[in-house]
Amino acid sequence: MTTTTQINYRELAHGVLAGHQLTKEEALALLQAPDEDLLDIMHAAYIIRKHYYGNKVKLNMIINAKSGLCPEDCGYCSQSIVANTPVEKYAMLNKESILAGAREAINRKAGTYCIVASGRRPSDNELDGVIEAIKEIRETTQLKICACLGFLSETHAGKLADAGVHRYNHNLNTDQSNYENICSTHTYDDRVDTVQKVKASGMSPCSGVIMGMGESEQELVNVAFSIKALDVDSIPVNFLNSIDGTPLEGVQHLNPRKCLKAVAMFRFVNPTKEIRLSGGREINLRSLQSLGLYAANSIFVGDYLTTQGQEPTADWGMISDLGFEIEECAL
Repeated sequence: MTTTTQINYRELAHGVLAGHQLTKEEALALLQAPDEDLLDIMHAAYIIRKHYYGNKVKLNMIINAKSGLCPEDCGYCSQSIVANTPVEKYAMLNKESILAGAREAINRKAGTYCIVASGRRPSDNELDGVIEAIKEIRETTQLKICACLGFLSETHAGKLADAGVHRYNHNLNTDQSNYENICSTHTYDDRVDTVQKVKASGMSPCSGVIMGMGESEQELVNVAFSIKALDVDSIPVNFLNSIDGTPLEGVQHLNPRKCLKAVAMFRFVNPTKEIRLSGGREINLRSLQSLGLYAANSIFVGDYLTTQGQEPTADWGMISDLGFEIEECAL
């Protein structure tokens, strides 16, 4: 298949289902397609999404288990040491608070509970406290547990796997060529190393991006293919929520149409993987949020780390209005 200005997107989708591996040139053509092609692109992405996931939508809920106090200088993050953002700062939550979050996840119809902590990496004591809560959640519910606690050693990865953590998230965030523009306290390779440790431990690897941080279209394509090469199971696609007080304050390169083409591109490049509409979807996709689910099969429900999401009832209604179904967590 070749890329031209007259791409047959549905033919390309059926080719992917028949085993065609999208090329970088084809992926770039999706991003650069004219806006009038948007509905054709989303329909083609839906052909792939429906083949692997039907009309099911997976809901995930985040708990910010440790807020602020982070020594890293990631330019997008309000919890960073360089951010001048009035966010709540607190040490790792106790077991009871984490368990209460699990109950709330079930109330929101989430099947996956995401325990997220700021900081470079967890201390031994912090990890042990989280693991104690995870074990009780696993014993008393059927929630799947995703942890996102920073960089991991092999020992810590093994402990989390043994405790029953299903999935571990560690985003690449942006292409290697753009990484030094976003962060200087760690490297892109450090992030890849943690994803590889997750895979080696037996946990399901989750790694995605934050688009809108000054990356070129080619760099966005490159990171989609880097994630493909890592063979992760879940890919969160975040959209920069430019937070006052962060180095990326005021940065706004996105519009809903660009975001949707990117989500579709990730589906074409990684056809079998969970694609999750993640942070910033409400303010960047705006009135076109529902179209994202024609390519993605997963969303966060409720708030994010330091920013608000929409009400769970709005997400449930959006899914229902599409004629889709929630993958509910069984008690």
